[in-house]
Amino acid sequence: MRAGDVLGRVTLVTGKEEFLNERTIAGVRAAVRAHDPEAELSDTMASELTLGTLGELSAPSLFSTVRCVVVRNLEHLPDESVDGLLGYAAAPADDVALVLAHGGGQKGSGVLTKLRKLAGVSESKSDELRPSEFAGFVTHEVRQLGSAIDQEAASFLVTAVGHDLRSLSAAAHQLTNDFVGQPLTVERVKQYFGGRAEAKSFAVADAAFSGKRQAALEELRWALDGGTASVLVTSAFAGSARGLARYQGAVRGMRDADLAREVGVPPWKLRSIREQSRGWSEAGLAQVIRAVAKADADIKGAASDPSYTLERLVLTVTALRDHR
Repeated sequence: MRAGDVLGRVTLVTGKEEFLNERTIAGVRAAVRAHDPEAELSDTMASELTLGTLGELSAPSLFSTVRCVVVRNLEHLPDESVDGLLGYAAAPADDVALVLAHGGGQKGSGVLTKLRKLAGVSESKSDELRPSEFAGFVTHEVRQLGSAIDQEAASFLVTAVGHDLRSLSAAAHQLTNDFVGQPLTVERVKQYFGGRAEAKSFAVADAAFSGKRQAALEELRWALDGGTASVLVTSAFAGSARGLARYQGAVRGMRDADLAREVGVPPWKLRSIREQSRGWSEAGLAQVIRAVAKADADIKGAASDPSYTLERLVLTVTALRDHR
C-alpha cells in the first residue's frame, strides 16, 4: 500500500473478519507514516463523530499537515452526522487519509451504499472465510513472509490451531522465524503444534472412518492420556461424518478444487475423503451420525465413563464400515 493510495481519499473497511480489518487499518497508517514520519495519527469512534469533531480531526495541526484519521464502528454514526461525513468524503482533504471501519451487519448499510458511490472512496472488504479457505490463508501468510508451506502442512496447522486468523498468523510467523529459508512440511509443523488436542481428535476420527480399528483405538488412548477433552473427539467424528455425507451428495464430474469447496474441505483432504467414502453407504453414514449424536449426548451428561463411550463409538464406526 502506498501513500498515494490513501492520502486525499477515504478507505472504507468493511466485513466481519476483525483481524483482516485491523491489518488494512495498520497498512494505511504505515503508508502515511512512510510518506511523512511526523504525520499525526488519530482514532475515534463513529458514535462520537460530529461535523465539528470531523473538522478538527482532518484539519492541519501546528506540527504536521499530513494526518491519518481512523473512525471505527461506522454503524453507530449519529444520524445528524451522516450528511457532514458524506460531504467530506465527496471532497477529501489532500493531506488526510480517512479510514471508516464498519463492523458488519445491516445497521448503517444505507451510509455504506452512499459512500461506495463516491469517486474518492476505496473499499477493503473482508468476507468471512469458509472452512476450506483457512489453509489458503496460512499458505498466503507464509508466502508473504518469504517461505513456503505445502497443502497438507497448512491444513494440519489449521486443524491444530483452529480458525482464529490472528492465531494462525502468529503460528506462521513463529514457524518461518524458526525454519528460516526452509519449506514448512507437515513434520516441521508437528514439531510445534502436533500436541494440540484438536489435531489428536482428528487423528482418531480419520483412523476410525478409514476402518483402521486398532489404530483408532491407539490414537484414542494417546489423545485421552494427553488430556484431550472427550467432546473434541465427538466433534471430530461429527465433522468427518458431515464431510463424507457432503462428498457423497455432491455432483460428480466437478474439478477437485470445485468439489473441495462444495464439500467444505481443502483439496488435499478430498483425497482421503474419497478413499474413505469407498467403504461407506448412505445407510451406514446415517447410523454413524446417530451414533455420534448419542455419544456426544452421553459425554455431556449421561455417561459415567467417557472413555468407554468413545471406545464404543470407535468400535461402532469401524464395524459399520467393515460390514458394507
